[in-house]
Amino acid sequence: MVEFWRAGGSTATASAALARQVEAEGWDGQMFMDSQSLSADPFVLMGAWAMLTERLRLATGVTNPLTRHPAVLAANIATVQSISGGRAVLGIGRGDSALAYLGHAPVRLGAFRRALEQLQTLLSGGEVSFSTEQKFAEAISSGSLSLGARPSSTRLKWLPEGMQKVPLDVAATGPKVIEMAVPLAERVTFSVGAMPERVAWAMALARAAQGSKPVSYGAQVIVVCHPDVDVVREAATSFVAPLARFQVIQGEGAGPKNASDAANFAAIRKGYDMTRHDHVISKDKVKGAALSWDFVQRFAIIGPPEHCVARLLELAGLGIERFVVVGPGFHPEAGTSGRSLFAAEVMPAVRAVLR
Repeated sequence: MVEFWRAGGSTATASAALARQVEAEGWDGQMFMDSQSLSADPFVLMGAWAMLTERLRLATGVTNPLTRHPAVLAANIATVQSISGGRAVLGIGRGDSALAYLGHAPVRLGAFRRALEQLQTLLSGGEVSFSTEQKFAEAISSGSLSLGARPSSTRLKWLPEGMQKVPLDVAATGPKVIEMAVPLAERVTFSVGAMPERVAWAMALARAAQGSKPVSYGAQVIVVCHPDVDVVREAATSFVAPLARFQVIQGEGAGPKNASDAANFAAIRKGYDMTRHDHVISKDKVKGAALSWDFVQRFAIIGPPEHCVARLLELAGLGIERFVVVGPGFHPEAGTSGRSLFAAEVMPAVRAVLR
């Protein structure tokens, strides 16, 4: 069965009305942005939503292993798992705005791999030796303490017996992270846009690395559902750059792209304004260049319900089982009975086909 998740954002709150509305609309899950300078604390919000909902799954969207030590992350998400009755997911990546607003780039691949391995061990109730554990750069070793005995490893000693393990969901864009994540995580969510050829490319990399291990694959996609495309053209265009920049955040980017795609990715790489990252609808996130409308319509899904349904079914046919949707709630929609058009018409139509 296909899953629909609302992407996290700086506007997510602990509002009881919003939490209950999202669940009532039929969403499978809500993600919560982890970026201390741009959003409220995700684990506090998740705990609040866990108490306000009964079915909705809750995930970080996404956290990273630098601003939060793996042992701290494991304790945070396991607490949400306990409170929610098993509805938590740990969404994690190499770091983005949370690190940028502290003056750092994404964590190195080797450190990210170690963090994923440590998280899986800790969330399974195991121990991580201090010899392999990620260290705090400026902290003094506990070996300097004058004590008779000291801990030599870290473990979540308080984990409730029999509690279901929290699944790990890795946000992945480039080939190295995709190939690394598949053997280590229960879930992998691609951030490569809604272009079928790019999603197919990511799926091929993942399946080659998967072996016999079961993995659930998702895709973060921008969906602007409206019967009149011209009404939402500006909003749709403003959503694309923040997601598309993941393709080029540390280089030209891999994966299939035509000449137009390459030109638009290059414009984003050169001109993306990270200081305006939290501006949901903004014309000037990419300085000195305008993204082409053709690129925007291919990278995102924009149009009336029937168009959105067809595009999502095409991606599902490539192996996508979960959609993390950027858009609903952030742009004008022709909704019915207070529900977003996407939730009212698109989600039920896609589910009817993929039952």
